[in-house]
Amino acid sequence: MMSTDERLAYMAGQILRNFAVKGQEAAIAATVDHIVQFWDPGMKARAVAMLSDPDAALPEDVRAVFARVQKDSAPA
Repeated sequence: MMSTDERLAYMAGQILRNFAVKGQEAAIAATVDHIVQFWDPGMKARAVAMLSDPDAALPEDVRAVFARVQKDSAPA
């Protein structure tokens, strides 16, 4: 059974794959937009927290998505 962190990384990867036809940069941007719009605050917070977890197995593209979600969620 997948942990919550593994499930979030998996879900982000699925979203990325759905947008892959747009090219990598556009797929990352579209995935960030999707997560910001549709994931609940707890899911977004956990995804961002995974960035500072050295044991989190995040593919580089998913790491890039979560980093942008962190940036977009930061107070202005």
